[in-house]
Amino acid sequence: MMIELHPSSERSPLVAPRPEGYCVGSVSDVPTTSDPATHASTWSPLRIGVFRAIWLAVLVSNIGLWMQTVGAQWLLVDQPHASVLVALVQTADMLPDVIFGVVGGVLADMFDRRRLLMAVQTFMAVTAVALTVLTFAGQMPPALLLTFTFVLGSGSVISLPAYQSLIPNLVPRNQIAAASTLGSISVNVARAIGPAIAGLLIARIGVGAVFAINAAAFLTYAIVVAAWHPDAQTSTQLPERFVSALRAGGRYVRYAPVIRRMLLRTALFLVPGSALWALLPLVATQRLHMNASGYGLLLGALGVGAVAGSFLLGQLRKRLTLNRLLVAASLVYAVVMVVAVVVPNIVVAVVVLLPAGFAWMAVLSTMNASVQLFLPEWVRARGLSVYLTVLFGSQAIGAVLWGVIAAPRGVLPAFLIAAALMIVGAATTRIWPLIDTAGMDRRTVARSEPQLAVPTEADQGPIVVRVTYTISLDREVAFLEAMVRVRLSRLRTGATQWGLFRDGETPLEFVELFVVASWDEHLRQHSDRLTGTDAEYLDYARSLSDPEPTTSHLIAAELPD
Repeated sequence: MMIELHPSSERSPLVAPRPEGYCVGSVSDVPTTSDPATHASTWSPLRIGVFRAIWLAVLVSNIGLWMQTVGAQWLLVDQPHASVLVALVQTADMLPDVIFGVVGGVLADMFDRRRLLMAVQTFMAVTAVALTVLTFAGQMPPALLLTFTFVLGSGSVISLPAYQSLIPNLVPRNQIAAASTLGSISVNVARAIGPAIAGLLIARIGVGAVFAINAAAFLTYAIVVAAWHPDAQTSTQLPERFVSALRAGGRYVRYAPVIRRMLLRTALFLVPGSALWALLPLVATQRLHMNASGYGLLLGALGVGAVAGSFLLGQLRKRLTLNRLLVAASLVYAVVMVVAVVVPNIVVAVVVLLPAGFAWMAVLSTMNASVQLFLPEWVRARGLSVYLTVLFGSQAIGAVLWGVIAAPRGVLPAFLIAAALMIVGAATTRIWPLIDTAGMDRRTVARSEPQLAVPTEADQGPIVVRVTYTISLDREVAFLEAMVRVRLSRLRTGATQWGLFRDGETPLEFVELFVVASWDEHLRQHSDRLTGTDAEYLDYARSLSDPEPTTSHLIAAELPD
């Protein structure tokens, strides 16, 4: 009997794959966190001086970004085809995350994240200054404005994974969920303040002043990060090469069912939810007959709702499972979209946008914390960059979709369709719930490195690792089930191919073969890529072998020309 050696594919030929952390029973009651200690106070991370300083810098930057968004959208509301152009502002800002979002995560995992943030924020400040000067000079046509927006969005592609992957190093693990909530509070405080300031400045001075403040905010962020001097960390390993690091990050996400399900649930919420953000300027002008200040008021209501809701989110996380929290937030958001567009009343719109802001913040902060808690250190920035790609890409795609729908039919049908899709997405939680991660050990563990008799260079490869198991008949079913998890673990941590074979001459022997691109890549599997859960999977599979399994390494030989 042979189990085929195959490239990184999705199915095992023997048994149905189970996700990492699979446990028997329903996953519909997944708790909101895999660690009870994560129920720390929302404000506890602010007691840490470094986190507080950087959080305030990010808050200032977020205020500038929201002012930038309002200013850019307001420049376009009187242009021909305003419905599409206004929606394209969000698309131009978030499209870089779709095109090369993972690049930011790779760079953040390869280089010093502090220096990377300093360089990117300085670049964005210079770009924002150029945008300001041209706007004051009256030389800002829609195409150029969208180009500048795209460039600034490209800077965010690099800075966001670098910043978010630093958070677990700035606060204790039991405060990561609180730090993520504070990140959402920062965005929503900025959403409440930034649009209001932008509306006042646009009405009195012009859009150029808004862009100038955004440039100053970028510079402030860079200065604060430059003032932070963390302890130097040394590593015995050379940094990963860009291409191999990119591939490793992609493999990890592909073979981590927990992460894939998180990404799916995020997209199912954001694609319909983006209609509110993309078309809110048109709701303000066309249905509520408001000016720039009025549009700022609506955005401010969303921000205030999110900030006010942050005081309740901790209690909700204790009382509701994560899946139920996602469903409740989705239904609230869908109702708000219907009411906001069906009832053309300013007071009603402001009031109903408050719970919408809370629902938005509850979903995104909870998902962000879940991703950060699950990802191991070695791939954290790359995993977060994929999450951010889905986060912003879903909004970018949604913005275009709802803009195209609203252009010929108006905002009312677009909002009603989006609300219906939001409800359908919530219903799919019964089919695709988030996977239970309770009890999974996310710490990185190191195993002793293999010793070879043949001198081998770090970049030499490919390497074929052969592990021979002796499995009695009564343990065969348990072994095959265990190897499903082993397969995913090997592929997550560096293997490019994996297969399991039964020895034709020795029926009780099974041979596991997996291919790794280089010797250095295989050493990383031993030193810094295994989590405690991965180690448990490997140890359990090995425990089923009697005698102990044996391991050998086959190194690619170079043939003469």
